[in-house]
Amino acid sequence: GAVFVEMFFILSSIWQHRFYYVFGFLAVVFLILIVTCIEIAIVLCYLQLCAEDYRWWWRSFCTAGTTAVYLFLYGSFHYFSRSHPATVFDLLATCIFFGYLFILCYAMFVLCGFVGFASCFAFVRKIYSSIKID
Repeated sequence: GAVFVEMFFILSSIWQHRFYYVFGFLAVVFLILIVTCIEIAIVLCYLQLCAEDYRWWWRSFCTAGTTAVYLFLYGSFHYFSRSHPATVFDLLATCIFFGYLFILCYAMFVLCGFVGFASCFAFVRKIYSSIKID
């Protein structure tokens, strides 16, 4: 939830010519996002391993990366409700906005997916390194 409060201010500063000056709070929110992605990915990976499904590699990547889908939905909501009034529809502005939004969401998907995968990889190595084979 805290990430999308910041998304409102970031999208407003980019598309509505407003100033964004709360970079310290943005860094804290980014750390909260990373920690949340790590926790969710590890919990879902653990539940998957408990169900004896050992194909956790791509699922851990996609689990944490799904944050980008929510980001895209919020960006769409922001465009149609706040930044672009419904009086005039401009195809070029819409294509530019959604093109940049798609690039931002893809970068967020890769970033959060990597964080989720790396945390699950470290978690699985840690839990299986404690197993002794005699």
